[in-house]
Amino acid sequence: MLFRVDHASSLSLSDQIALQVRAGIVSGALAPGDRLPAARDLATALRVNMHTVLRAYARLRDEGIIEMRQGRGAWVRPEANPTLVRITELAGQLAAEARKIGLSPQEILRLVESS
Repeated sequence: MLFRVDHASSLSLSDQIALQVRAGIVSGALAPGDRLPAARDLATALRVNMHTVLRAYARLRDEGIIEMRQGRGAWVRPEANPTLVRITELAGQLAAEARKIGLSPQEILRLVESS
């Protein structure tokens, strides 16, 4: 899988990397058990700080999408469900847009529950 970042984007570099991993899972380019590039190698290829890649990987780990082991790398979890990954991504986009217009978390939740 080819990763790219846009340094001019309003989206942080780590968010761009995490988004691409999620998109890869949804599209089937990344399957459960697939290994992700080593953080150091990906950082070099993208010309970003290694901690930027590690931040993206940590977010994906916290979301339950990937597993990480120091010295062994990162890989897509066997339980990573492409449909759930896509829904989670859409929910994040909804929340971000709703916050931009000033909706509270409770108002966002009410909107989702009434849909």
